Formats: sequence, structure tokens, C-alpha cells
Amino acid sequence: MRLIYLGFLMIAALAIQGVPQAEAASLIVVERATTDHVTKVGPKDDNVGDILTFANEVYDQEDKKLLGHDNGWCVRVVVGESWQCRWTLILDRGQITVQGPYYDKKDSVLAVTGGTGDYSSAQGQMKLRQKDQQGKEYEFIYSLIE
Repeated sequence: MRLIYLGFLMIAALAIQGVPQAEAASLIVVERATTDHVTKVGPKDDNVGDILTFANEVYDQEDKKLLGHDNGWCVRVVVGESWQCRWTLILDRGQITVQGPYYDKKDSVLAVTGGTGDYSSAQGQMKLRQKDQQGKEYEFIYSLIE
């Protein structure tokens, strides 16, 4: 019995080694946050449950050529610290959806949850980085495994 178990482990180890690693494709875009709107659910300026909605234009990495837009929403989960978000990047060749935290004072990493068109088998993650102090431009760095 032990010999069969060891043989199975060896076959499994060889099979895992033989699986090629998927390469990540990178897509970097810049969002111009011009439509962000927070709907307050409490009496303070910042409340758990506040809802942030947006539908912004998205540009190439150099922030010059319009590529498409995004739209989505976030719910405030920790006052002064973080939101939980979902949104869709809409480009000519398809869409990419993401979900995860947005932090007020540090970079965020969100999960790529799917896509359409050229991105229909997209998986991976998206790093979100604020480009300016005013919160008007954000860099989205998609690392996609297709």
C-alpha cells in the first residue's frame, strides 16, 4: 500500500512540474475621476455604508488617448480607511470586471473576476495607484492571465 501511495505522489509531482506557468499580460490605463459621487447614508461626512458611484473616462498609460470608460460602485466599510468595490472597464475589444478593496491612503489590489470579448477568459489582478494628491487620476495596472 505504501508503495502505491509513493508512486502516486511521484506521478502527481511530475504532472505538476510539467504544467506550464501561464504568462501574465499587462494592461495599464489611467482613469480620470470626474464623475465620482458619494451618497451619504448617515449624518457625518464619512459613514459606514456610504455609496460611491462613478462612470469615468479611461486613457492610455501616457494619459493621452481615450481608450474607453469604466463604471461601478463602492461601499464604505471602514470610515477613513477603505471601501469595497466592483466595477467594469469597458474598451472597444471587450470588458474587464474587478472586485476588491479601495484604500484611502495606500495602493490597492483587486481581483479580476472576468471579462467579455477579447478578455472573456481573463483572470488575474489589478493594482490601483493614485496618481495625484487630489484623487482625480488613478493608474490601473492589470496583470491578466488568459
